[in-house]
Amino acid sequence: MASTAVNGEEREIQKAYWLEHYSADLTVEAIMLDSKASDLDKEERPEVLSLLPAYEGKSIVDLGAGIGRFTSEFAQKANQVVAIDFIESVIKKNEKINGHYKNINFMCADVVSPDLNISEGSVDFIFSNWLLMYLSDKEVENLAERLVKWLKVGGFIFFRESCFHQSGNFKRKHNPTHYREPRFYTKAFKECHTRDESGNAYELSLVGCKCIKAYVRHKKNQNQICWLWQKVRLEDDRGFQKFLDNVQYKCSGILRYERVFGPGYVSTGGIETTKEFVERLDLKPGQKVLDVGCGIGGGDFYMAEKFDVEVVGIDLSINMISLALERAIGLKCSVEFEVADCTKKEYPDNSFDVIYSRDTILHIQDKPALFRSFYKWLKPGGKVLISDYCKSAGAPSIEFSKYITQRGYDLHDVQAYGQMLRNAGFEDVTAEDRTDQFIRVLQKELDVVEKDKDQFIGDFSEEDYNDIVGGWKAKLNRSSSGEQRWGLFIGKRK
Repeated sequence: MASTAVNGEEREIQKAYWLEHYSADLTVEAIMLDSKASDLDKEERPEVLSLLPAYEGKSIVDLGAGIGRFTSEFAQKANQVVAIDFIESVIKKNEKINGHYKNINFMCADVVSPDLNISEGSVDFIFSNWLLMYLSDKEVENLAERLVKWLKVGGFIFFRESCFHQSGNFKRKHNPTHYREPRFYTKAFKECHTRDESGNAYELSLVGCKCIKAYVRHKKNQNQICWLWQKVRLEDDRGFQKFLDNVQYKCSGILRYERVFGPGYVSTGGIETTKEFVERLDLKPGQKVLDVGCGIGGGDFYMAEKFDVEVVGIDLSINMISLALERAIGLKCSVEFEVADCTKKEYPDNSFDVIYSRDTILHIQDKPALFRSFYKWLKPGGKVLISDYCKSAGAPSIEFSKYITQRGYDLHDVQAYGQMLRNAGFEDVTAEDRTDQFIRVLQKELDVVEKDKDQFIGDFSEEDYNDIVGGWKAKLNRSSSGEQRWGLFIGKRK
């Protein structure tokens, strides 16, 4: 981890590091520190560009612009581009390549220098690709604060970093790069607040965070991660995502659930129900699976490793995806993760062979619309498999109604749930009431927690123990009385 000190020595070390690896030709291989850079660039650059907000006619700051892999792309559509790099030979090469674009201002400057002055509220979009990992912790935090001030309200920041470990295959005598956990960057930018001259307060709202697919595909490597943020008013409500990350799925809460469900899992039955349900999918090598509400990734790793499929795991919880990325280190399987809202996410028609979701869609109010999207996203003959909380067909008790309202759930009886899938176009729909299995699994999980009470309290707290035991007993009571049900649903696209 980097030092928190901001000093000239840090900058000189980084400058020497880059001068060591740059050749006179300043090739893309030298920039990306990878002998396969040219092949990677063909797939990776269009992918990164596809993740950016619209920038036609906008003002862009390209930080750590290098020799201009992205500068030239921006210049073709933007109104104005400021390309900044702290190695003079590099920015000169960028200017040589892209100087014919008259809307680019090339600057040799260090992004952490106080002499780098960009007017507050003047920029629509700030872009960086492999920059922050060459700054100290404190420099990252300070730069984040400055970037928010440079942005117009509604403007965007995109950055991409190598996390956890090195990706490029160039040998290095020494490597001062800071391969941080993604949670460091998320926290640093999430905590940025600023005020304008009128006293209005602003912050950054996370639009998206995901792995770079090209590295997952070619290197089975989930450590290339990008973020997209938007500057918004501080009081603007981000609603459900805030609830998930600050209340229901705080990191400590997720780890408690994982202790109950088993390593990598935050859904009923952990690996055992996963094995049983996935068996129903008849997965084949090379198929593509979308996991909606992927949690911390256990089911995705299981499917990818056991059946050699490609899995895309999405979850609205930033904390879930952060932990999933950490769990992916060293696994070398084709799984990519993204912070995304499944009700707003768009995929091309016929993208997936399977859509899989475990105990997640209870959060979604407009299930029919989501199921219509699932139908479009699936290839002909593709399957959807969902397990979810349900309710009995009768009116819920006052107590159960309060529970549903407090959690923000939208629950249906098992048959009505299955009918929604049929109405969306799915064929051969099975709607199975698995409540008896749910009760057995809950009791088994509760028995394990109670047996290991002292260890659980030692690793967490007595309050955590009481919350889990109380919650599991309440679910057992609701399920045993017949009010809370658990359903398994499978459907097929024509």
